[in-house]
Amino acid sequence: MSKVRIGMIGTGGIANWHARQLLELPEASIVAIADPSEQNRIRFVDEHKLDSVSAYSDYKELLAHAELDAVVICSPHTLHYEQATDALNSGLHVMMEKPMVCSSEEAQQLIELSNQVGKLMQVSYQRHFQPEFLYIKEAIETGEIGKLTSITASLYQEWRQGTPGSWRQNPALSGGGFLMDSGSHIIDVLLWTTGLTPVEVKPQLHMHGSPVEIDTFTSIRFAEGPVAGLNLVGFSPCWHETFVFCGENGGIFYDNGKITLRRLNEEPIVPELPVAVTNQDKSFVDAILGRHEVLVPGEFALKVTKLSEMIYEAAGYSPLGTAIKEEAI
Repeated sequence: MSKVRIGMIGTGGIANWHARQLLELPEASIVAIADPSEQNRIRFVDEHKLDSVSAYSDYKELLAHAELDAVVICSPHTLHYEQATDALNSGLHVMMEKPMVCSSEEAQQLIELSNQVGKLMQVSYQRHFQPEFLYIKEAIETGEIGKLTSITASLYQEWRQGTPGSWRQNPALSGGGFLMDSGSHIIDVLLWTTGLTPVEVKPQLHMHGSPVEIDTFTSIRFAEGPVAGLNLVGFSPCWHETFVFCGENGGIFYDNGKITLRRLNEEPIVPELPVAVTNQDKSFVDAILGRHEVLVPGEFALKVTKLSEMIYEAAGYSPLGTAIKEEAI
């Protein structure tokens, strides 16, 4: 295989990031795109100078007619399952945007299908490749702060104000609100860096007049002993992201990209971070070429889906059906 031939399913905002990273790779080529919006297709082609690509309004036409090795799925969340299923059954490797899917049942079925057809499947959790989170994961694994005792993970974003009228606030397409969307990244970091297993959740959800949940405050108990607070605030005046990992011998504090290592009665330490060597798109292409295994497999994304599902179920909330209790609205 001289070049990995890639089709893009969905050409909205996040697809542009994938396109830029893929176009930097001499081993990859974007050869086809699919999007129901003609305006999106034209803009995408013009922005990335992809005049020679085949363009389709229906992804099934792309799968039927384009000569491909893989697809990158950047569509609304509830479409991922069908599109990934069809792509795998067409003999293609698949990378999809987060969240992988909106239910653990669908996630498990995709994992089994990818194994059955012998094609790779990766989920685009980009923080697995970023130096700050690589450092946090390694520091926890090597015992830099001792045994974990608690974690606080928080994201604040002006999501409620910026998404009315979009698919993100349409439950049939989003499969949920802020937790299922931006919050998926925070759940990813919480589970991936710590390796912990959630066994109990106690959430409070607030909708702020939206068709989907906006704010979620959840306490989590893990099988290994630590507890966590997961705070996802979609009705905020700005973006702000924080993590605090406390252990028996210290703590790691992350605040909007800045990391500090703290120990009792000692001066704060700003640690040296590892160098980024890949990203979600390069790692996907390298995995297809046999250079390494898939770095964010479906098996891990299933864990994120399961915790999201646990939180919704504990709140008595279904984005596609039952509303949450009146006092939480």
